[in-house]
Amino acid sequence: MTTLNAELRAFFEARQQQIPPDIREIMRKAGQDLQTAGQADRALSAGAQAPRFDLLSATGGHVTLSDLLSRGPAVLTFYRGAWCPYCNIALRALQQHHSDIAERGARLVAVSPQIPDESLTLTEKHSLAFEILSDVGSHTAKQYGLAFDLPDDLAGVYDKLGFDLQRVNGGHARTLPMPATYIIDQREIIRWSFVNADYTTRAEPADILAALDDLNMSSAVSAKEPGP
Repeated sequence: MTTLNAELRAFFEARQQQIPPDIREIMRKAGQDLQTAGQADRALSAGAQAPRFDLLSATGGHVTLSDLLSRGPAVLTFYRGAWCPYCNIALRALQQHHSDIAERGARLVAVSPQIPDESLTLTEKHSLAFEILSDVGSHTAKQYGLAFDLPDDLAGVYDKLGFDLQRVNGGHARTLPMPATYIIDQREIIRWSFVNADYTTRAEPADILAALDDLNMSSAVSAKEPGP
């Protein structure tokens, strides 16, 4: 069975042949600079308190971290937007494993800086069964240590490609999140994390499921331990 990251790598290699060398170099350098800056290493990770949030869903309702944790752990994944083909591949992979995540008692949500209308279009296009939340301005992504600003030359490339981030991100065209996935327990503690400055690499669904199994096993053992 092909892994998500194998699929992403194959897509990346095929896409490179379609991109002019000068644009390819701008993208490569921007990615390298972000990795060299070490921001991914400073983002929140396992053991940290998860920042609370109140975000709009694709249908305009409010979703809070407390809502997500009301009946079990949450799987919180950040992505760049519907314009990003790597994000779409990753979201489709999560959809394929959505029932497996739900069977483990967890609730899956995805967060991007896009406005709710863009999230709704994405949800309908890919028949996503989980919530897509809008973090316009990337305020929640900043709390998790994920938000960064595009360099001028890469922002110019995205404009030429017609991504129109000014519109889809509600006036915040330059700020995006690094791809990340968190598992948060009901005490609002991050129990597992994946953060990578390379947008072509994402958390494997199999790793998410394994981490949920570990969390559930740990919770079961704690429940059996005698009290003081």
